[in-house]
Amino acid sequence: MSEQLSQEQNSSPSLIERIKAMDVKILVMIAVITTIMLFFSVMTDWSYLTPRNISNLFRQTSITGILAIGMVFVIISGEIDLSVGSMMGLLGGVAAIFDVWFNLPLPVTIVLTLSAGFILGVWNGWWVAYRKVPSFIVTLAGMLAFRGILIGITDGTTVAPTSEAMGIIGQSYLPNIFSLILGIGVLTLYFGWQKKQRSVRTQYGLKNPPTTQNLLKNTVIGIGILGIIFLLNDYRGVPTPVLLLTALLLMGMFVANKTTFGRRIYAIGGNLEASRLSGINVEKTKLSVYAMNGFLVAIAALILSSRLGAGSPSAGNIAELDAIAACVIGGTSMAGGVGTVVGAVIGAFIMASLDNGMSMMDVPTFWQYIVKGGILLLAVWMDSATKQRR
Repeated sequence: MSEQLSQEQNSSPSLIERIKAMDVKILVMIAVITTIMLFFSVMTDWSYLTPRNISNLFRQTSITGILAIGMVFVIISGEIDLSVGSMMGLLGGVAAIFDVWFNLPLPVTIVLTLSAGFILGVWNGWWVAYRKVPSFIVTLAGMLAFRGILIGITDGTTVAPTSEAMGIIGQSYLPNIFSLILGIGVLTLYFGWQKKQRSVRTQYGLKNPPTTQNLLKNTVIGIGILGIIFLLNDYRGVPTPVLLLTALLLMGMFVANKTTFGRRIYAIGGNLEASRLSGINVEKTKLSVYAMNGFLVAIAALILSSRLGAGSPSAGNIAELDAIAACVIGGTSMAGGVGTVVGAVIGAFIMASLDNGMSMMDVPTFWQYIVKGGILLLAVWMDSATKQRR
């Protein structure tokens, strides 16, 4: 996350001072999301903001968001993974084969698919970390090889239909009352954790953000989360993929901000040689990052296969573009060492919003590709321009 731009000088800061103290990148992304939603709402006679479409939008975000969580750690470490789209397609096809051809129980299909994703991630990481092959080449080879394996094992045909049990992963919804209780519980834990953090900072003589600023922030978060839950409940409830994305988002934030492993990833991306000299096992850390990424790709693959009700040879096509774009839009530097999990997920929501809105407007597919490619180029250029000004 970018640094706070200014600090409060008195106990009752003005509104302008509070706004300056907030994360500028998050504010910019929120402004972009608001602009996108208003634009597509007007262009679709406000059908864009219906509970049904919002529910569909969050389900679309879940797959890209999970890919982005894994990708952001890879990029922060100073590497790249161009194979996640083909890997997701392959793993989704494998899951469908286990389910349709072999009729395996759902828990067995899940364990085997997650294990396969972990192994593929380790494969990529081993070549990058220990064989010193550039990650661009390793994952480009993976992109081609994984797609070829998928076409080979499916004989170029769609594996369908998946079982009703498989559909639970990507097509089910949480009961309304359970969603509400879960949301309130999560907010309670979050506010309790923040209160504890303030107490610890006070105990050690560290400065806390002003109470009014903290209250304003918590109010916005609480209203936002409960508002989304009520909106989704107005349709069919919170989709299971959204619950999975939320859980992985929280876990990713914890790993990035509160663990030694997370700090090592940032250190390696920021200065590889200094990290090595400080005693960090760079090779082991990079291997772990790719293994974690493969595991997350497997989760996304299960959701995708469940949503489609099939394993398709074309599944996951150019999904790596969406994942990388989501990370860069969310403030991740392609040079490594800078980025946040929450920023990547917000970037994934922006990409999904564009996809959803352009589809509702019947924008031709080629224009959708052009727009997304242009956004990726613009985001990388802005990152480079920002670093040049520093």
